[in-house]
Amino acid sequence: MTTAPQASDARASILLVDDMEDNLVALEAVLGSLNEPLVKARSGEEAMKALLRRRFAVVLLDIRMPGMDGFETATNIKRLDQTKDVPIIFLTGTDSDAGYAFRGYATGAADYLTKPFDPWVLRAKVTVFLDLHRKTQQLEHLLAREQKQFEALTSRMTSIEHQLSEASDPDVRELRHHLTRMEETLRTMRRP
Repeated sequence: MTTAPQASDARASILLVDDMEDNLVALEAVLGSLNEPLVKARSGEEAMKALLRRRFAVVLLDIRMPGMDGFETATNIKRLDQTKDVPIIFLTGTDSDAGYAFRGYATGAADYLTKPFDPWVLRAKVTVFLDLHRKTQQLEHLLAREQKQFEALTSRMTSIEHQLSEASDPDVRELRHHLTRMEETLRTMRRP
């Protein structure tokens, strides 16, 4: 059984997938100024291993690679629960088949760029995904905090209700009734 990627790192890693070292060096040069961790993979298989080890804000994925090509890699990324929401930007040469863009989007790509790409455009697109990743992490942290607060409140209300159930005073019974209704309301609020 595979463990989910870690969410604790506040930095937004970027996965660069290309079988050609020159292309990886070029991507590093363009994206290095973003000051985020850049992880290189030289094959679809390496990319999948990296995705299972850590969380990424975006994947830049070359289409033409020996073995598992970019389309197959993207399909595998989108198939796994822990990686299915990672955005993919496909990168391909200018001599590529016209159907590549359609096929790329059909496999779940968020964007598609042709090499040679404009470095400013690539950096701008990656920055958008980095921002989305950070906002998603903030929401996840807020949700976790709200969940803890909800559970603490529910536990406290259950404790009070138990204490009141042992009392026999009519006013206490009415108060117990109101607490039960509040608890039911909290439970309905918790449901998605």
